[in-house]
Amino acid sequence: MALTPQNNDAFIREVDDEMRREQMSAIGRRYGLWIIGAVLLALAAFGGWTWWQHHQTSLAAEQGEQLATALDEIAQGRVAQGTAEVAKLTTSDRDAVRATALLTQADLLLSKNDTKGAAAAFGKVAADESLAQPFRDMALVRQTAVEYDSLQPQQVIDRLRGLADKGSPWLGSAGEMVAVAYLRQNKLQQAGQTFALIAQTDGVPQSLRARAVQMAGSLGVDAVDAVDAPANQTAAK
Repeated sequence: MALTPQNNDAFIREVDDEMRREQMSAIGRRYGLWIIGAVLLALAAFGGWTWWQHHQTSLAAEQGEQLATALDEIAQGRVAQGTAEVAKLTTSDRDAVRATALLTQADLLLSKNDTKGAAAAFGKVAADESLAQPFRDMALVRQTAVEYDSLQPQQVIDRLRGLADKGSPWLGSAGEMVAVAYLRQNKLQQAGQTFALIAQTDGVPQSLRARAVQMAGSLGVDAVDAVDAPANQTAAK
């Protein structure tokens, strides 16, 4: 079913509103276990703690303790003290520590509604070729989300090229931003296909997949069966 310009605008507003609500919800949880959990998960997933096996184990262990202590300070509400400790670690010679400190610093700026400063901090990580690609990709997705309203649709598409594709761990968040960018360009087929890809991909949060099903269907792409199939198979067992 083709969308009229009026319906097209409505869809864009709907997705934009959902994205903003999710971003505000994340900011509201910034001073809690989310920071510790997300950062430690990233460290574990991307090999951040491999320095323990290096010949400078003692130095690495010390920096790891400092980082954990700083995050705990922030989680406990002692933001100024924790922020100061995080700042010291942004110059660490351990890439995982430095990247995590920089990402935490960006999140703290975002929690204060300093979107310009947060975008610059995320951009610094994204542009740092000395860091592992997963850290850089994470930062690029976050930077794009922060700057989204000020970017042209094609800028979003070009910036997130590869991150919104099948097999990318960032498909959910990057894909939704790209799909909305296509909508803004009135490229309904590309938008529908991108929403369908999100809906069909295991590992994408269920709330995002459900929204993608609705968007894809409204653009003439049936993605319901692809999402319901895993649930039906589980129920059959």
